[in-house]
Amino acid sequence: MIRVLITDDQDIVRQGLSVILKHQPGLEVVGTAANGREAVESVPKVHPDVVLMDLKMPVLNGVQATREIRSRYSEIKIVVLTTYDADDWVFDAIRAGANGYLLKDSSSEEIVEAIQGAVAGEVMIDPAVAGKVLAEFKRLAAEGQNRPGSSPRQRLDADDELILEELTDRELAVLQQMAQGKTNKEIAEELFLAEGTVKNYVSNIMGKLQANDRTQATIFALKRGLATLE
Repeated sequence: MIRVLITDDQDIVRQGLSVILKHQPGLEVVGTAANGREAVESVPKVHPDVVLMDLKMPVLNGVQATREIRSRYSEIKIVVLTTYDADDWVFDAIRAGANGYLLKDSSSEEIVEAIQGAVAGEVMIDPAVAGKVLAEFKRLAAEGQNRPGSSPRQRLDADDELILEELTDRELAVLQQMAQGKTNKEIAEELFLAEGTVKNYVSNIMGKLQANDRTQATIFALKRGLATLE
């Protein structure tokens, strides 16, 4: 059973989402919060697996709350559900550690899929903002490729070299697949590995890169030329 905490400053939205999710098999609404501060304080009380997070809220906004929750409880997934598709909101939420980004016109099926995907280690980005995220990833990839030097190792600074030394060839191969947005199952099929083995590699990679999620690991890899989008 996936435990969900709903965070939104509009009571009618909290009620509506509660009704929708309570009727979904495999999901349990364990609490609601009216702002980011309430969400942060509710987490140790209700122990959610996923926090459904609005962004523009009083007291503490969704980006700040996401960052605080992920820093304290890295195992908890955050799925943003908002009306805002502006670049700043999108990138700030992802950098803060969001595991998904949906707009409020998403269907109930899409919301449920994003929650389930987050728990499975996947990231769902609303099609309306996916293009912006891809464009930013391409910019980061180009930035990494344009650094002086002919190889990724030559483009790294001292600290990055230590991280690269720790990554095995297989982990680098998995990281490349992650940068292409592939799921664990797809990576397993591509590299002829068991899905559980891929899951372990992904966990090891995120630990070595000190990344909260796959998105942050991908950004690190692209910025440093360790992976490409193709």
